[in-house]
Amino acid sequence: MSDHDSPISVQSGGTLAKQIVTAEEGGHWPIPEGTILASGVQRTAALSVDIVIVTTILMVVSRWQILNAWNITLWLSSGFHHSLAMVMILFISHWLYWRWTGMKFSRSLGQRMLGLAVLAEDGSEMTSQMWDQRSRRKLIFLIPVINLVFGIRELLRISSRHTHQSNMDLHVGSIVVQANSLPPASRRHIK
Repeated sequence: MSDHDSPISVQSGGTLAKQIVTAEEGGHWPIPEGTILASGVQRTAALSVDIVIVTTILMVVSRWQILNAWNITLWLSSGFHHSLAMVMILFISHWLYWRWTGMKFSRSLGQRMLGLAVLAEDGSEMTSQMWDQRSRRKLIFLIPVINLVFGIRELLRISSRHTHQSNMDLHVGSIVVQANSLPPASRRHIK
């Protein structure tokens, strides 16, 4: 038997399933062992909660004037600058919310309520620059009609990739996971 290769070979690196996933990744980053990636439904629910939180606070603080951001009649009148101001407040408030909660908790409040966390692809804490990019890219979900088109596209990307990454995640270099499935070393910065 020494003159031919054995059909069975012993390889290091874990179970056969782990080796198959590694081969499918094509050399892409390794997911921390035991980590459960967030589904598109969980991520959509968390985003919806976040938008409701920030918009509700803005409605109370502005005495419902923030609703003028979506007032088409006002947009078409000579007072369109009121709507423009409300849109700017809406965008800046959401950007600040997503950036601040990301830096403070490694996730937004909606993601925290659903037990999700956002990490860099290698399982480490995200940087300030990564949170800036992620927060800026989420603003597209505040624009009516366009948010539906981009939302459906991102959900299709999440469900079609084995890493459950949206295009935004790929650009930023992040993953969204179920926080309690992370190994303790990757969970220490999540609050």
